Amino acid sequence: MASVEDCRAALTKLVAQFDEIDEANRAKHVVERTVSCRVSDIDVIFYGRLHHGGLDPFTEQPPADGKSADVKLTIVSDDLIALVDGELDLARALLGGRVKIDASFGDLLRLRRLL
Repeated sequence: MASVEDCRAALTKLVAQFDEIDEANRAKHVVERTVSCRVSDIDVIFYGRLHHGGLDPFTEQPPADGKSADVKLTIVSDDLIALVDGELDLARALLGGRVKIDASFGDLLRLRRLL
């Protein structure tokens, strides 16, 4: 089991990976969405925001507006790190029940193209 710090570092790496996506591709596939990532085995939720400019850094503070996230991921800490490091394929993880995503079908398709 990874620590909260390890998960925070993985999400920081994910933000950096999104920054590497070229602007044309982001503009084509990104719609502004709030994102939550619940790491179930260490009982922590990280919150972020996806937009045309990239992915904002994740924090443990819920959005000030109190609304639920548009895209909600649930994952265990080791799988989060493996996913960000490219060692775990998102589609296989979804099919295998290792990652749960609560989002619209359109958002799922957009995420798949970006990850």
